[in-house]
Amino acid sequence: MKEFEKTLRGRVGVVYTELAAAREGGEDYACDLHAARLEELFDLARRHGIDATTWVDLDVAIPRQCSA
Repeated sequence: MKEFEKTLRGRVGVVYTELAAAREGGEDYACDLHAARLEELFDLARRHGIDATTWVDLDVAIPRQCSA
């Protein structure tokens, strides 16, 4: 695995964990921020030919709303 992909995978994991914690804590604004950051990281991965969507459960991570 290339260093870029390894770093990106680590960052996705951190943001995903932060999103889960924000959801559990009912922090809607933080949820939006973390979900948006995940989308940015997925876009960055896509631009570099990396399928990052398999790294996390997208049904949990996206959509951006915390409470439906």
